[in-house]
This record gives sequence, C-alpha cells and structure tokens, in this order.
Amino acid sequence: MSDRNVRNAGFTSSGIKGGSLASSLMSREARVSGGGVHSRGPTATLQVMGAKGSTHSSGFTSSGISSGSQASRMMSQEARSHGGGTPRGGTTSTVQSVSMGGKGGRH
Repeated sequence: MSDRNVRNAGFTSSGIKGGSLASSLMSREARVSGGGVHSRGPTATLQVMGAKGSTHSSGFTSSGISSGSQASRMMSQEARSHGGGTPRGGTTSTVQSVSMGGKGGRH
C-alpha cells in the first residue's frame, strides 16, 4: 500500500508528476531552502523511493515505521540531530505521511 501511495502522490519512476502533491512538496522545499531541494531532503528521498518502489521495503509502511529498518535508522538519526524529536515537515515525518496516504505535512 505505501509504495502505491507514494506513486499516487506523484513520485513516479519517470520523475515528479506535474500538478501533484509531489510537485507541491518540491516547490515548497525549494522555496524554503533558497531555490533547490537537498539530496537528503523529503522530496529527493521520496522520489528515489517512488522510482524504485521501495518505501515499504525501506520500513515506511502503511501502519508506521518498522523496527530495525532503514526508516527507523533515518528517524533515529534525524531525532538526534534535532535534539530528540523528528521535526514536522522533516524527511522522516514527510516520507511516513506520504507512505500512509497523507499530505506530507502540507497545509
């Protein structure tokens, strides 16, 4: 289910689909970061996973982050770098939200 949610959001094997949630996230991330998207940011992470169809196998599942997975390591690293919690709109929370069919922190 989570891989389909990521594709439905517009992160596809042929790139980000115009007019999609993915393009909105990319645009917002580029504005916030001064004109580009970071290689480890939410947009790039989701695009790589969407192109490979690997969100579920990476540990981002429709029921949450799998223990001991790449996703849990990502979450732990992000929490450490932010003083103990994962920030709203950060890579982990955005990828998990989209994997579950959410809007990725979009307002």
